[in-house]
Amino acid sequence: MTWSLFKFAFIAAAVVFLLIFCAIVLPPVLVSGDLAGAFAAGFVNPYASGYSSDVLACWVILAAWIAYEAKVHQICHGRICALLGIIPGVAVGFALYLLLRMRQLNDRDK
Repeated sequence: MTWSLFKFAFIAAAVVFLLIFCAIVLPPVLVSGDLAGAFAAGFVNPYASGYSSDVLACWVILAAWIAYEAKVHQICHGRICALLGIIPGVAVGFALYLLLRMRQLNDRDK
């Protein structure tokens, strides 16, 4: 695959997730105004708890990776991606970080 196909796949996955997140999560949160309750709802049963725990673990791994690469490879602005990994979600933060990282490494190689 060429870089442009990877770039498209990253952006497409992030946008699809963001649209689904906005359509499913935002309306009830806006009505209730209970952000903490919305977060806690991800742990309502063992199955949801398993998926939510996986997402939280993925975010911790992403944040550690971003911190590591900021020191080792001087990748800038990764913290923004870590914040986007919290809200709206890891899919958006991870996709954006991969794009940011690839662009900075490609620019450095030129």
